[in-house]
Amino acid sequence: MCVTDPKTLLELLDIDPDVYAKSFTARKLFPVRVPRPFIQRMARGNINDPLLQQVMTSSNEFIEHPDFIDDPLDEHQAKMPGLLHKYHNRVLLMVRTACAINCRYCFRREFPYQDNAISQQDFNEISQYIANNHAIKEVILSGGDPLMAKDLQLEKIIKLFEPIAHVTRLRIHTRLPVVIPSRVTDELLAMLKRSRLNIVIVLHINHANEIDQAVCDISSKLKEAGVTLLNQAVLLRGINDSVDTQVALNERLFEAGILPYYLHLLDKVRGATHFDLPEHEAINMMHQLYQQLPGFLIPKLVREIGGQAHKTPIDLGLAPDL
Repeated sequence: MCVTDPKTLLELLDIDPDVYAKSFTARKLFPVRVPRPFIQRMARGNINDPLLQQVMTSSNEFIEHPDFIDDPLDEHQAKMPGLLHKYHNRVLLMVRTACAINCRYCFRREFPYQDNAISQQDFNEISQYIANNHAIKEVILSGGDPLMAKDLQLEKIIKLFEPIAHVTRLRIHTRLPVVIPSRVTDELLAMLKRSRLNIVIVLHINHANEIDQAVCDISSKLKEAGVTLLNQAVLLRGINDSVDTQVALNERLFEAGILPYYLHLLDKVRGATHFDLPEHEAINMMHQLYQQLPGFLIPKLVREIGGQAHKTPIDLGLAPDL
């Protein structure tokens, strides 16, 4: 189902791999992993396709910059294996240590997943930690990608938190319904529908071309199951940093029943310098979005800062009438 060789990836897209062979060594920095359903949405013969550029190795990944580090969000020291408690009323669990797709700008590309794999005993201790902390209202399943876990394992995890009265929401951060829509099974939909928790799924879609009919169909089924669908994107140079691209993305999200939530400035992880966009350019783009989109289709422009108790909204300096 997944392609792990950049040469094979280019051949599938009718792009001469020999021209770009020098970039292939970047797979040693971060492995290549691209699901075939995602590849099918890429334009053949176009090395600059916005979906391909998110996953294709680049010699730019070897660029060193003092501001780009292994742990940009200060996450490598977890509260306990697999548990991050950065925010007062919510905790994040690293349910799985792998993703279905490896995005080259991933802020956790250097994360020590091997030290944060969660055993059944760990899950029991985590649920006890949450039960003892009445400030926690929300559990966030992340990773990796939590939907890499089988339905049975996910059901066991959800059942750990349902008896905890002060936990009211379960949030799932996942890219799988986008890159492999068939992962959303009838069993998963039924499980989410019968949970007493309010289920929120935050998808990660950066470009309108990622949303095909299969994604729209899965979104409809999730909404029918009572799931709230949000999207967070990352602002990426050369991929979605134009006003037209952002307008198309957010309009397409709404057509698919997904509300724009966050637009992240790039987390400065080592190997991703070429994706970065200066903050002032992002602010200028947001000003234009407010002139072209209704407010409910404009995501919040944010930056995440390691050690901060919340994401940091970027001050857009908008006039009151905007």
